[in-house]
Amino acid sequence: PFVGGGAVLFHLLETRRFDEVHISDLNPELVLCYRALQADAQKVIGHLSRLVDAYPAEQDERKVTFYGIRDEWNSKVGGTDALSEDGIAERTAQTLFLNKTCFNGLFRVNRKGEFNVPIGSYLNPSFPRADDLLDVQSALQGVTIHNAPFEECAEWVGERTFVYFDPPYRPLSKTSHFVSYSKGDFNDKDQERLAALFHTLDGMGAQLLLSNSDPRNTVPDDDFFDDLYSGFTIDRVQANRAINSNPDRRGAITELLVRNYA
Repeated sequence: PFVGGGAVLFHLLETRRFDEVHISDLNPELVLCYRALQADAQKVIGHLSRLVDAYPAEQDERKVTFYGIRDEWNSKVGGTDALSEDGIAERTAQTLFLNKTCFNGLFRVNRKGEFNVPIGSYLNPSFPRADDLLDVQSALQGVTIHNAPFEECAEWVGERTFVYFDPPYRPLSKTSHFVSYSKGDFNDKDQERLAALFHTLDGMGAQLLLSNSDPRNTVPDDDFFDDLYSGFTIDRVQANRAINSNPDRRGAITELLVRNYA
């Protein structure tokens, strides 16, 4: 669940062998991208190459291109079910393009599902290479991709299952809510629902790992997650804050890894 960018997924696919692999996310646009790359990465590469080749060198001209692509992307929100295979590939290319050219590489949508991140100031955006996208297609063969709430993963779990949860992190301040990338908020009640599922799957014998923010970075006596996951192993690990509008506030903080195995 919460597959997001899939860093853990692709590491495990490269280093381990599994009888079955299931990934899921509630974000339909993200799931669309995974399915498009799984089905025909070459078609996505073709559309992305055309977008990259047409991207101007001058920042003012880039703004026209960026916001034009963003407007086109937003015009199809809620209508992706009607897209052809080529239309899906084109939309996936647009998503990748916007992600690499927008501010801080964020994927954020408003409550209408519209992408609302402004253009970034990168001189040389790091667009995905064709070989990398073809590697993604190869890695995703045999993977079952679900557009589903996290609770549905219980249907695929047994005593020989490993489950990694990477939910939207609990904000460390009132201004941190931009970490959410779907149109619905993920609040403390949702964190509690996730903890209840964690306990349920633990009872089924699955091996579980969950990551989240550490509230003690800003409020030393905030035991929200320590209480939710009492009885499980909670490791506090150093992590670099990758996204912050103020570069001076990007740096090492602790994050949580919760697990039910040694």
